[in-house]
Amino acid sequence: MSDWPTAAAWLAGGSDDPGALVVAGVPIAEHAVTPSRYDLAPGAVRARLDRFSTWHSSELVELEQVPVRDVGDSTAPPPLGAPLTVLLGGHNAVTFHALAGAGDLSGWGLLTLDAHHDVRPYQPGVVGNGSPVRALVDAGLPAVNVVQVGINGFSNSRAARRWCDEEGVTVLGPDSLGSVPTLLDDLARRCHSVYVDVDVDVLDRAFAPGCPGARPGGATPSQVFAAAFAAGSHRVVRALDVVEVDPTADVASVTVDAAALVLLNAAAGFARRFRP
Repeated sequence: MSDWPTAAAWLAGGSDDPGALVVAGVPIAEHAVTPSRYDLAPGAVRARLDRFSTWHSSELVELEQVPVRDVGDSTAPPPLGAPLTVLLGGHNAVTFHALAGAGDLSGWGLLTLDAHHDVRPYQPGVVGNGSPVRALVDAGLPAVNVVQVGINGFSNSRAARRWCDEEGVTVLGPDSLGSVPTLLDDLARRCHSVYVDVDVDVLDRAFAPGCPGARPGGATPSQVFAAAFAAGSHRVVRALDVVEVDPTADVASVTVDAAALVLLNAAAGFARRFRP
């Protein structure tokens, strides 16, 4: 074994284990509030994995022990049949298309790490990155099973917040990122499965110049990575997406690196499902 195994080599492993972590690129870019090259993000994230090792030193997890299968890119998300599927967007419409494809949504929960509510009105059949949460509620996801963490000041309209309050969506700010493990436990008490949406613009703008929606006052990378680890380790979490990165707007690859580290932290958390 190499003394510097890379995360890129790990992802390319191609495990046929039915319990493997599944990684899929979903390069959706159409119908964006702010048109950007979100479609380039899956490839950019994979390319940067050569810069990262497979060893999570603080959690003592070796990703080489985690079976993984990269199913490539498609604008149609794969079925959420694996123990955990990580979807690399693309913009936030990935959340709608992936979860809506799961069928009956009445027993699902949705935890979003996002600066925005994503509940804008939309045209039938046209769900962009400003509307996935509203569209999922319209499709049958109970609004009381939606928890939003990281909602940033002056990044949303009063009408959007009013809609969330009236429907019963839980809304929390960036300071609540540390509560993700407790929030997942709470969702697990009433949901058989949970989808976690990591919109990278939940990060403070200083850490996410490649996210058009990121603003000052957002979360820190360590907060988001810890939340991704918690999501990966929680048995009720069936899917996690990483969305809203435009590599062409990035500076020194810091945003793409953050997206890659969300993937790696979720994978390290997934390892904890089998090894406490």
